[in-house]
Amino acid sequence: MSIITAVLAANPSPSPTSVVPDVNVTPGVAGFVAIALVAVATILLLVDMTRRIRRTRYRAEIRERLEADLAEGGSTTDESARRADEHGRADVGDDTERG
Repeated sequence: MSIITAVLAANPSPSPTSVVPDVNVTPGVAGFVAIALVAVATILLLVDMTRRIRRTRYRAEIRERLEADLAEGGSTTDESARRADEHGRADVGDDTERG
């Protein structure tokens, strides 16, 4: 028995658990509102980014078409080409401002 007593004395019992009471802690209404605002802001930013990327792509396509027409030697007489020549820009046509 002395061996069993020595082994039990060498292995102390587990220390007591935390003294913090078991209470469910939740973020509540404020946390929900904060996360909802972050989600709405993220969605709005994604929509805006998509519109800007699409607009940039349309402008590049128009610019390529105008450059191809000018390279062929053909004269383009539409309004957007005239405005592009006046302003030195190929992205000012009405059809590039799609929303």
